[in-house]
Amino acid sequence: MPIMYNTGEWFKVRPDYYRKVELATPDWPLDLDLEYMVVEAAPYGGPLATTRDPTKLVPVKGNARPMIRIFDTAGTETGHLLWNHGKLIAMGWSDTEELICVQENATVFVYDMFGREKESYSIGDEASVTKIVEAKVFQSSAGTGVAVMTTSGRIFLKQNSSKTERKLPDIPNSSQNCNCWEIVTEGRNSYCLLGRDREVIKLFPGETVGTITANLFEKPHDRIIKISVSYNHQHLALYTNTGLLWLGSVDMRQKYCEFDTGRKDMPLQMEWIMNADNSEADAVVISYPSYLLIVNRNADRSDFPYDPVMFLVAEMDGVRIITQNSHEIIQRLPKCVENIFAVNSQEPASYLFEAQKKFEEKSYKSDEYLSMCREKIELAVTECIEAASFEFCPETQKSLLRTANFGKGFIRGHNPDEYMRIMRILRVLNTLRHERIAMPLTFKQFSHLNPEVILSRLVFRKHYAIAIQVAKHLNLPESWILEHWAYHKVINDPNDTEVARKITEKFKNPSVEGISFCNIAAKAHQAGRDDLAIKLLELEPRASLHVPLLLKMRKFDRAVGSATQSGDTELITQVLLEMKMHMMLSNLHMTIRDHPLALNMYKKIMRESNRAGLYGIYNTEDDQKSIAEYHFENAIETEGLESNLSMIGNAYAQGRCTLEAELCADTSRLLKLQKTLSTKYNVNSLNGLSIHDTILELLQIGELKEAERIRNDFKVPERRFWWLRVITLSGQHKWEELEKLAKSKKSPIGYDPFVEVCLQQDNASEARKYIPRCRDNRKGLWYMRAK
Repeated sequence: MPIMYNTGEWFKVRPDYYRKVELATPDWPLDLDLEYMVVEAAPYGGPLATTRDPTKLVPVKGNARPMIRIFDTAGTETGHLLWNHGKLIAMGWSDTEELICVQENATVFVYDMFGREKESYSIGDEASVTKIVEAKVFQSSAGTGVAVMTTSGRIFLKQNSSKTERKLPDIPNSSQNCNCWEIVTEGRNSYCLLGRDREVIKLFPGETVGTITANLFEKPHDRIIKISVSYNHQHLALYTNTGLLWLGSVDMRQKYCEFDTGRKDMPLQMEWIMNADNSEADAVVISYPSYLLIVNRNADRSDFPYDPVMFLVAEMDGVRIITQNSHEIIQRLPKCVENIFAVNSQEPASYLFEAQKKFEEKSYKSDEYLSMCREKIELAVTECIEAASFEFCPETQKSLLRTANFGKGFIRGHNPDEYMRIMRILRVLNTLRHERIAMPLTFKQFSHLNPEVILSRLVFRKHYAIAIQVAKHLNLPESWILEHWAYHKVINDPNDTEVARKITEKFKNPSVEGISFCNIAAKAHQAGRDDLAIKLLELEPRASLHVPLLLKMRKFDRAVGSATQSGDTELITQVLLEMKMHMMLSNLHMTIRDHPLALNMYKKIMRESNRAGLYGIYNTEDDQKSIAEYHFENAIETEGLESNLSMIGNAYAQGRCTLEAELCADTSRLLKLQKTLSTKYNVNSLNGLSIHDTILELLQIGELKEAERIRNDFKVPERRFWWLRVITLSGQHKWEELEKLAKSKKSPIGYDPFVEVCLQQDNASEARKYIPRCRDNRKGLWYMRAK
C-alpha cells in the first residue's frame, strides 16, 4: 500500500504510531506575545485565558494593572477583564467553560468566556488568613474544584461555591518545602500527590498525616521537580532535576519505565497522551524551550524542534500544542487509520480503499483488490467508516466514506444507519472546526460531550444560525435555540417594533414547536422593556401562560381581559385575588366593571368572604336594586327588617323596581299594624306573620271587624277572606254563625267548601244543609259522603 494522504505527519514511538495534526492557525493580535504570557486553555477546543507573566520582565504599555484577555482557538478576542483584586495566583477553566481565578487571600472569582463576573467565594478562613502560594483547578466526578496550598504548607480543596472546603492531612516533616504537587481524583474523592526531594507524599482526606513513597527511581537524582497525572487519573509521570523520567500507575505500585532524557534544563510542561481508541495512556509529551519530547511506556522516544514558547493542553484523546504561530494536536494513531494508510498494509480496509480508487479510475485492478478483501468486506467497511470519524481533513473523510459506500454495495442487507450517523456528525465537526466557530473537537470529544452540550456552547457564543442548522442536521429540537436568540434580541436591540416583528417571523415557522412567547416576554420585563413584553404577550395564545406575567407587570386591565376571554374561572379568580391584594377597591371596581364575567365572579367571591365589599361594588355601579337586596339580606340576618324597610324601599324605588318598593311599603305598614294589634289584644303571635296568617289569627280571636279592615286596607280578595272565615268557624264548631255566613249573601266561593269543612269536622247533618245549594254535578258525591 503506498503512502497516502496525511501520513507525512506520522511518527513512530515503538511499537505504536503517533501523528501530529495541524489545526486552524490562530491569528493572534499584534500586541499579544505569548512568550511573556501565562496561558490557560480549556479542554475540548475551548477558550484560552492569557495574562502577563509576573516572573518575566516586559515593557508595560498603558495600564499597569494586570489584564486577563480571553481568546478562542482562532485567536479572536472574546472578552477581557481588568484585574482589580489582590495578587493573582492561578487561573483555570471549569467543565462548563467558566474561567476560575484564584487570588492570594484564597478568594475565587468565576467569569464566563466573555469576561463577565458570575460569582465569587472563599476557600475558607484559615486559607484566607495564612495566604496561599499556589493553586490548581481540577476536574472530578463532582464537578470542577479548586485546590490551594497555603504559606504554612497546608492544602485545602473545595469543589464549588456551595460546598465546604476540606483540609487535607498534614505533610510529614512540613519544615521542608515541596517542589511540585498535583491533584488526583479517584471516584468521588480527590487527594494530593506532592514531590519533595526524592520522595512522593500522598495526602488523602480522612487521614491524619500523609504517606510517603520513596526510592521510585533506580538512578541517582536530587529532587522531583515535575508531576503529571493522566487525563483519566490512572497514570503518573515524575520528572527529576537530572532529567530522569519515571512512568507508572498513579498508586505507584506499578512502574512502566525509567527514562533518562539527557536534559538538565527545566521542562515547561508535561502531559500524558490519551489514546483515541480507548481510555488508556501510553506516552507523555514534555515541552522545553524550542524542543518537544515524546516518551512512551516502553522507554522509546521521539523529539521535534519547536517554537521557543509552547503550551500543552491535555485532552481526552491527545494533547494540543499552542504556539505563537501554530495550533496542533498529537494523538496516538487510531488502529483503523493505520490499517488503511500504513505502508504495505495487508488489512481488508486497505484493499477496499485501493479498490475504490481503481474503480473511480475505471481500472480492472479494482476487481483484483476487491477479491482480496471480499471475505472480510463487512470489517473493511466498518473500519473505513470509523477511520473517517477520526480524520480532520475533509478530503480524506470523503475518500473514506466513498470507500465505505462502495464496499457496502457488496454486502447483502447492510444497515446504513451507522454510515449516515457518522456522515452527519462529520459535517457538524467540520463546521465546528472552521475558524469562525473555532471549536476544534475530535469525534471522541463530540461523542463524550453529546450534541446538546455542543449546541449550548454554540448558543452561548451567539452562533445562533449555526446552532439551528446543527440541530436540524442532527434531528434535535431547535425551539430552545430560537428562544435564546430572542433573549439576545430583547437585550441588545432597542427597537421594540422591529424586535417583535423579527421574533414573530422566526417563531411562525410550523416546524418550530414548544416555544412560549411568555418566556421571552419575561426576559423583556426583566430588562425593563414592558412595552415589548406586552407586544410579545399578545402573540401568546395560551392565557394561562401570559396572564401570570401580566399580573407580575401590574397590567391588571390586560390581565382581567385575557382571563375573561379565556373563560377559565380559576384563572379569573387568581387575577381577581391578585388585583384585590394590590389595587385600591375603587380602582378595582372601575377595572372589572367592563368585564361582566369577572364582575360576577368578584361578587361571588365577596359574597362568600367579605359581604361588606359588595356594597362598594354596588355603590360604584349605582346598582340600587342590588343595594336594596344587600340591605335586605343584612336586615334578615340581623333581625332588623322593620327598621330598614324604608331604606330598602327607597333603594328599590330609585332602582325603578316599583313592585318591590310597594311590597316594602306594605310590609312596613303590616309590621306596624301587627305591633299595634299585639299590644291592643295582648297577643304576641301576630308579629312577623303574613297578611293571610294575620287575618286568620284575628278571626280565631273573634276580631272580625279588624280582620275586615285589614282585608280592605291590603286589598285581600273576597274569595280568600271567605275561605278564612269558613275554615275558622268550622274549626271552632260555630255552626250557627257558619250558617248565617252562608245565608248572608251569595257565597263567592260556592257551597262546596261549606260541605267539605263540615265533613272534616265529622258533622254530616250540618253538611247536608248546604248540599242542596251545591252544583248539581257534585250533589251525588256529597250525599254519598254525608250518609
